[in-house]
Order: sequence, then structure tokens, then C-alpha cells
Amino acid sequence: MTTHEIYMKRCIELAKNGLGTTYPNPLVGSVIVHEGKIIGEGWHKKAGEAHAEVNAVNSVKDKSLLKEATIYVSLEPCSHFGKTPPCCDLIIANEIPNVIVGTVDPFAKVAGNGIKKLIESGKNVTVGVLEDECNELNKRFFTFHKKKRPYIILKWAESADGFIAPISKEEKKPVWITNNYSRQLVHKWRTEEQAILVGTNTVFEDNPKLDARDFKGNNPIRVVIDKLGKISENYHVKDNSQKTIFITENENFTSTENCIYENTIFTNLIPSICDILYKNDIQSVIIEGGYKTLQSFIDANLWDEARVFIGKTTFQNGTIAPKISGKPVASFDIIDDELKIFSNYD
Repeated sequence: MTTHEIYMKRCIELAKNGLGTTYPNPLVGSVIVHEGKIIGEGWHKKAGEAHAEVNAVNSVKDKSLLKEATIYVSLEPCSHFGKTPPCCDLIIANEIPNVIVGTVDPFAKVAGNGIKKLIESGKNVTVGVLEDECNELNKRFFTFHKKKRPYIILKWAESADGFIAPISKEEKKPVWITNNYSRQLVHKWRTEEQAILVGTNTVFEDNPKLDARDFKGNNPIRVVIDKLGKISENYHVKDNSQKTIFITENENFTSTENCIYENTIFTNLIPSICDILYKNDIQSVIIEGGYKTLQSFIDANLWDEARVFIGKTTFQNGTIAPKISGKPVASFDIIDDELKIFSNYD
């Protein structure tokens, strides 16, 4: 690993601290090096707050060293005024001579303009250090801006004999297939993604809260498919505890701040859902619905990642698990559960 790659890897590590809190902004980390020593570092923590480069510069105790330093940043420094001033201007103002960039920002207001501005100001700019890793870091942000849809994660748990639910149950609550550790991991994931989506049947069968109560962090935006508008106020998804978007054909509803109704025709539904989520600035979504919802995304080839738990429980009969092609790219044991990760991201 080269020296540049070592410092860029640190940028990526720092950037990951912002997962789940920077939406709609990307994850960005920055490191400042002087004579082989890190003198400053930072990451973007929350939209509207200081960017990674700003936090890195502010952390440098002796600012006079910046004139002989190199700044590393995992994503191209911004060149436009948003909620904060351009990071390019900060780098230029502090006379940092060397800039190492992981990857180019696809956002239309940046998209190479930051790099161009730095070069025109006389900076030594290197682009593409650990580029694949930096692209992977911001797969949600990149998918949103390049494909005009959110990054889509499918998630389900299936029994050892291939079912996601028993043929019948006595109460309107989930039947647990996995252990407590796997369930806590799912709640961690919910804090990292911007939204979570289920269908009508999942609401009727399980009455889920779709929050992250078992892990510290932000609750995701709830997205519920409710074609006919049948879901009543008795269900958790209508408790106004967190922002919820209902996708429906029923036009007899009025949206409120925390309860938003999006009307669409249910033919060609999955692309329509993607369009609705894009319109609502949602960069990532976990699909935690039942067989029909999950399989619909698979059949439409509109998914980027699938996370499949396999528990030790057996049902003998019930709702069959979705079918997904290809081999898992990774597999992990979580005590007595197995977690398989599939990728459809390019």
C-alpha cells in the first residue's frame, strides 16, 4: 500500500462515522499531513454542519504548517455555496499546496468543478487514490445521483427449511426466526439507512413499529405500500412517531407533516416507488416486506444488495422465502444464525 493509499484509507475510516447522519449529503473524511505526520483530521457529521475539510483544518493546532501540508479527502471538495461555503475556497485560503482526492463527486453542482478550481489556483491535485473504495463508501449517494433512485437493500430472515413465516399465527406480531444478536444488527442497519419499506400485509400481520429502538441512532423514514388505503390509525405506522410515506391509489387522504400520502397507479409499481422515493430525496431504503414485496423488487431487477438471515427454526410449511439468483459475496455466522450478503450493485 502506497503512502497516499494509507492516508486515504484513514479518510474512509473517518467518513464511516457519519453513516446515517449526513443525508442528503455524502460520507466524507479528510486527513491533513505534514512531513509524514497527521496534523489534522475530520469527517462530515451532519447535513448543514461543517464539511470534512473544514473539521480537518480546524483541528490543526499550528495553522502555519498548512502552507507545507497535503490534504487528503475521500470525495472531491465542493466548489459551490450550499448550507456551508465551498471547501475549495477554504483550501485555497489556507494555501495548502497539495490535494489528494479519492473520487470525483457526481453531484451536478460539483462534478469536477472542485478539482478544476483547485488546479486553476495552482494546487498540485491527484485524483483516484483508492477510487473503488471511495466509490463503495458513497454507493448510496452515487446511486441516487447517477440512477435517480435510492440504493435498495433487501432484507429478510428465513427458516432452515426456507420459509419466512409460518402458515398461521395467533397474534399480530412478528414470529422470530433469528436470535437477539441478529435482530439488534437489523436495528443498527435501520439507523444507517434513510428509509424502510413494507407492504400492507406485513402491517396487518405483524403491526411493526419499523424503528431502531434496539440501537442508538436515527429512526428511518417509514414507507408503506397501501394500495386501497386500508391501514387504520390502530397500527403503529400511523402513530405519528416518525415520518411515514404511504404509497396508495386512494386519493381521499390529506398529508400532514409526519404522514405523507403519495398517489400512484399500481401498474409497474416498483419503478413508480423508486420515482416517489427519489422525489422525496431518499438516498437509501431497506425493504423489509413480505414475499410479494421482496420478490417484486427482485423480479424488477431493482435492488443493489440483499441481506439474508438463515435461522435454525423450521416451520415445515408457510410463506416461502424469496428467490434470488447468484452466489453470496459474503457469509457470516452470528452465533447460530447465518447471514448471507448478495450484491447487484455496479
